[in-house]
Amino acid sequence: MGDIWNGIKQAFNLIIHFDPYVMRIALFTLYICAVATLAGTVVGIPLGTWLGLYRFKGRKIFVILVNAGMGLPPVVVGLFVFLFLKRQGPFGFLSWLYTPAAIFVAEVILAMPLIAGITMAALQDVDPKLRWQSLSLGASPFKSILTLLRESRLSLMAAVMAGFGAIISEVGAAMMVGGNLMLGQVPYTRTLTTSTVLAVSSGDSTLAIALGIILLTLTVLIIIPMTLIQQHARGKTTWLRGLKASLWFRRFEGA
Repeated sequence: MGDIWNGIKQAFNLIIHFDPYVMRIALFTLYICAVATLAGTVVGIPLGTWLGLYRFKGRKIFVILVNAGMGLPPVVVGLFVFLFLKRQGPFGFLSWLYTPAAIFVAEVILAMPLIAGITMAALQDVDPKLRWQSLSLGASPFKSILTLLRESRLSLMAAVMAGFGAIISEVGAAMMVGGNLMLGQVPYTRTLTTSTVLAVSSGDSTLAIALGIILLTLTVLIIIPMTLIQQHARGKTTWLRGLKASLWFRRFEGA
C-alpha cells in the first residue's frame, strides 16, 4: 500500500508541477491516439458500411477478416509492421521504423477492424425497410446510406470509443515498432504505456504507478465527453421517434 500511496502523491506532483518529461509523453500519447483513431474511423466506418449493406461474392472472407482483426494481439500487429518497415522489408525505404509514424501505422491497424466490425454489426441490425423507404421517397443511394448511419449513430460512437480504447491501452506494438526511444532529453517514441513498462522493468514502481494514474485519468477524461455526446444523441433519437409515432397516430385517427 505504501508504493500505491507514494505513486498517487507523485502523480499529483508530476501533474501540478507540469513535469516536462511526463507532459511530453502525455501529449505525444494523446496526439498519436487522436490521429490514429481518426484514421481508423475514416477507414473503418466506410468499410463496415460496405460490408453491412452490400452482398457480393467473397463478402464472407472480408467479414471473417474484420471479425478476426477485432481480436488481433497487439504484439502480432507489431511484429508484422516491424517486418514490413525494417530496412530489408517491403517498405524499408520509408525509414519509418522506430519513429512515431510506425506507431501510428500499428495503432490504425488495431483500431480499424474494431470500428469496422461494430459499424457492420450496427447496420445489419437496422431495419432494411428504412433504406428502401428512403430510396422510394427520392433519396439518392448516398443519402439513404447517411440515413442509416444517422440511425446507427449510437453504435458508431461506441465503435469510435472502442477503437480509441484499444489504442490508448496498447503497449506491445508501440514498443516493438517505436522502440520506446529518447531523442536527447526528449521522449521521441515513448507513450504512457511503454513508459510505465520501462519504469516497472527498471524497478521504479512509484513512477510506474504515477504514470498509470495519469494514463487512467486521461482515458476517463476523454471517454466522459464522448459518452455524454452518445447519450445525448440517444435521448434526441428517442424523442424524435416518439414525436414521429405521435404524429402518425394522430394522422391515423383523423383518417
